[in-house]
Amino acid sequence: MWNPLKNDRGMSTVEYAIGLVMAAAFATALYLIIKSDAVQAKLAQIVQSALSAVS
Repeated sequence: MWNPLKNDRGMSTVEYAIGLVMAAAFATALYLIIKSDAVQAKLAQIVQSALSAVS
C-alpha cells in the first residue's frame, strides 16, 4: 500500500521555493552588510595593514 508519509525523495516544490527565497534573502542581507560604509572602511583597513606588513 502506498503511504505518502514514507515517500520522502527530496524537497517538494513548496519546500524548494521557500529554500530558494530564504537563500536569496540571506544573500541580499550579506550584500547590504558588505556594502555598508563601516564594513568597507574596516575591510580597507585590514587590507592596508596586511599590505604594509608584507612590504
